[in-house]
Amino acid sequence: QAAKSARTVVITGIPDGLLHNDVMTDILMIHFQMSKNNGGDVEEVTYPTVRKGVAYVTFEDQEVVESVLKKDEHRLEDKRLSRYYPLNVTRYCENVSSFIV
Repeated sequence: QAAKSARTVVITGIPDGLLHNDVMTDILMIHFQMSKNNGGDVEEVTYPTVRKGVAYVTFEDQEVVESVLKKDEHRLEDKRLSRYYPLNVTRYCENVSSFIV
């Protein structure tokens, strides 16, 4: 199995404070498990994080990271949200290195 960092993506654009954190975690988990979102088996969703509106999603397989990144647009949609929210999905390792520079 690939290292955890290689199986993790960073999600930004999550609407902050609209729903309980555990509810938002569930919505994110469902979104990234759906095949229509190029998703797959999610190992873990880390939300909230130190940065507002940011979550980390770790998949069981690294291939899912690649397919999720290939999707042009991720829209967070759920009946508990009044509208959809466009999400930005980036590789975890890239994101971390950008903080060091």
